[in-house]
Amino acid sequence: MLNTLKVLKLPKGRGRMQHGGGRRARFPRRRRGTLVAVLLALSSAVTAAAAAPGAGTPERPVVATGHGLVRGRAHDGFATYEGIPFAAPPTGGLRWRPPQPARPWHGVREAGAPGPQCLQPPVFGGGPPTGSEDCLHLNVTAPTGPGPARGRPVMVWLHGGGFTYGTGSTYHAERLAVRGGAVVVTVNYRLGTLGFFGHPELKDAPPFGLADQQAALRWVRANAARFGGDPGNVTLFGVSAGGLSTCAQLVSPTAAGLFDKAVLQSGSCMTAYPPGALSPSLPAYRPFVSQHDLRDEGAAAAGRLGCPQGAGTGAGAGALDCLRGLSADKLVTPELTAVFNRPAYGNPLLPTEPARALETGRFHRVPVMQGANRDEMRMFLGFTLGRYPLRDARDYRARLRNSFGGAAAAVEAEYPLSAYPTPALAWAAVTTDNAWACTTLRADRALARRVPTYAYEFADRTAPVLEGLPDVPGFPYGAAHGFELPYLFVSPLTKQPLTDGQQDLANRMTDYWTRFAHTGDPNHPNHPDAPVWPAFRTRAPLAQSLAPGRGGVEPFDVGPAHHCPFWDRHRG
Repeated sequence: MLNTLKVLKLPKGRGRMQHGGGRRARFPRRRRGTLVAVLLALSSAVTAAAAAPGAGTPERPVVATGHGLVRGRAHDGFATYEGIPFAAPPTGGLRWRPPQPARPWHGVREAGAPGPQCLQPPVFGGGPPTGSEDCLHLNVTAPTGPGPARGRPVMVWLHGGGFTYGTGSTYHAERLAVRGGAVVVTVNYRLGTLGFFGHPELKDAPPFGLADQQAALRWVRANAARFGGDPGNVTLFGVSAGGLSTCAQLVSPTAAGLFDKAVLQSGSCMTAYPPGALSPSLPAYRPFVSQHDLRDEGAAAAGRLGCPQGAGTGAGAGALDCLRGLSADKLVTPELTAVFNRPAYGNPLLPTEPARALETGRFHRVPVMQGANRDEMRMFLGFTLGRYPLRDARDYRARLRNSFGGAAAAVEAEYPLSAYPTPALAWAAVTTDNAWACTTLRADRALARRVPTYAYEFADRTAPVLEGLPDVPGFPYGAAHGFELPYLFVSPLTKQPLTDGQQDLANRMTDYWTRFAHTGDPNHPNHPDAPVWPAFRTRAPLAQSLAPGRGGVEPFDVGPAHHCPFWDRHRG
């Protein structure tokens, strides 16, 4: 999810990316693995496991990866393999370097529990950071029993957390695996100052967290068959910062050939906040930053940390060695992660700002699902209303002037207080529509001009509230940011369990997501009772509304419901 501390704070055919001016960059053809290759890989895994000391048992299965044997855990209908390294520890001299290959190991590595989360500041309050720099691990959840000869579809999940918090192991993927028949991989990637730092000495280094994600995708291509997956059928999906990451990979030339479909949940490339959206003093927010600006921020931060100019050539020379010598506690602080939590563009991984790349068609030609939640901004505002309340019309109008300047009166006419129960809910509607719903709709239009696109809106306003959110009287969270996650993942992180009707919706969403992973189309021809999900067309811009009950899953026109024609006329 976006930074809450800052709130307080092988596919068929040939892969390609279309570039502006009619130029087309060709990427190498990726061959679909044959049945023989899959059988050889599985045979190799079985043979290695049988020959290894401590060979697997039904309760503790063993799989041979490209780096060594791992012992997982069997469950009812699925198996998990956790804490598998996909890259070398990015520590010491490897801090702020692209991920390097993981080191092979001897014997059987225990994979029955997650590895550490990537180092991050505490979400609430003070204290030292938690986690470890040695965190580039992933987790595999695979169905047990026979699967298709070519292997099951693989879904690679990128967690949210504002590029500052989170870990892949939070997301328990057995529903997608057992009901949906997918092999699911959840990934850690470097966060905050360790993952998204820039400095003149680093020149045009890529965003390290995004480079980690690409390393994980290369691991999946090399190892998916060993877990029963099809390495030629990989879907990349994520939420919030994970959705933004998925969009970044969609426009990244260096991600060519690493995935075949993409699902973006509450994280389109065009997401943007006006100034003062969450609290009056916050500036406007865009999720990506130019490499030039990031280098300047890094040089300034180095000086504050006592690593100014060195004895080498040029400003800041020698500072990077000094910074690599600092303890992680001095780098992973709320103050620094509030600065270094956005991927930079203007480098080989992201040559162009992702929103611009999307608009001009410079992205990989793969099917896309993309959506947002009906009440996105209520989650973020829930953290700030105690300190920055909206009590009456005067507070509401002050927010409008602060965020929209000369357009404030027009926004108030479009969103009159009389149409909402409270000023806080009126402001949540304004900012949800401006920052989330209509930016996602613009991204849908850009995608649909070139690739099959399926849009959705998660609309269950009775969804369970996520743990950690404060109770704000008179401010229901509704279908807020991240509230769709318990419908896809089995999670203890909610204040209430799903009701029977919500469980039915969870099953429906699981079917849609995994069917899309199988084929690139969420509709299932063998389920005639399932509501049809129409493809998004620029002339028929329908999304699938996702809510419990009869009529809760049906095509829905996002634009009028979220005042998008108004916002198209008042784009900042």
